[in-house]
Amino acid sequence: MTAPEPGEGGELILVVDDDQDIARFVEVNLKLHGFQVLVAGDGEQALELVEQHRPALAVVDLMMPKVDGLELTRRLRADPMTVALPVIMLTAKGMTVDKVVGLTAGADDYLVKPFDTLELIARVQSTLRRNQEFREVSPLTGLPGNTRILREIADRVRSGVDYAVCYLDIDRFKSVNDAYGFARGDEFITALARSLHRAVVAAGLPPAFLGHVGGDDFVVVCSPRQMRQLIERAIVDFEQAADALYDPADAKRGYLELTDRRGQVQQANLVTISVGVAESRSRRFTDPHEVVSVASEMKSVAKRQPGSYIAVDRRTG
Repeated sequence: MTAPEPGEGGELILVVDDDQDIARFVEVNLKLHGFQVLVAGDGEQALELVEQHRPALAVVDLMMPKVDGLELTRRLRADPMTVALPVIMLTAKGMTVDKVVGLTAGADDYLVKPFDTLELIARVQSTLRRNQEFREVSPLTGLPGNTRILREIADRVRSGVDYAVCYLDIDRFKSVNDAYGFARGDEFITALARSLHRAVVAAGLPPAFLGHVGGDDFVVVCSPRQMRQLIERAIVDFEQAADALYDPADAKRGYLELTDRRGQVQQANLVTISVGVAESRSRRFTDPHEVVSVASEMKSVAKRQPGSYIAVDRRTG
């Protein structure tokens, strides 16, 4: 089948079924609800289409010649490029064992034949929504990721209500990873996430937003009047939590000792927090990327100051 042109219509769905009547039924109804559709008659053809077109979701029949639905799903889950592709399995009526086997193989949901149009569309939409929510959440902290962060800032830009975007990270975080390993480093990241979350909750109304860019980078979006108290509260909370994460000797000494490649011992100060802030009161932004860029620039300014520091952009324009 000829692939839809990129950008036409809604998300691309791959339908895999050797029964042409069922495949056509699914295809027509998905198109009527705004989706783009590719159809494959067996698992081998499906794998080729997945590689070529990267669909958003696959509706897969369990029983097919050559590569059946179970084997297709297993292969998709074994490939890093397709491991997150959501799969809805089509199973025979009353075959409970098929549902269990399909879900065990890695299917996200199932439809029992015969099914009606409303159920088909509802399953597809809910599976896509769950997958989107999963992709937008940091696996380490459970906080919203980059896509959701930019959407939140864009909403604030459009609203016309004053806002502050705070971009922050942990100073000398690399020294923690070098001294203790990545697992301990993750504990520092989750401690900062918890401290920020407590501060966001304590800030009250209007509700502030907290997102995790990745690594030790976080974004808080709040009102300008909430900003300083919220961030200062999070910093104090985090520094107390971080004290308990150091080895006792390092905490007592007040610095980490790291051995470099030449075998020389170097001292690294304990971690602090640098925060860059962009506010709508000083300048009116039209692009969420510009807001993040200014906040990131101010974070670099904060890093040139000793200890935990909040640098606020005061330029107008």
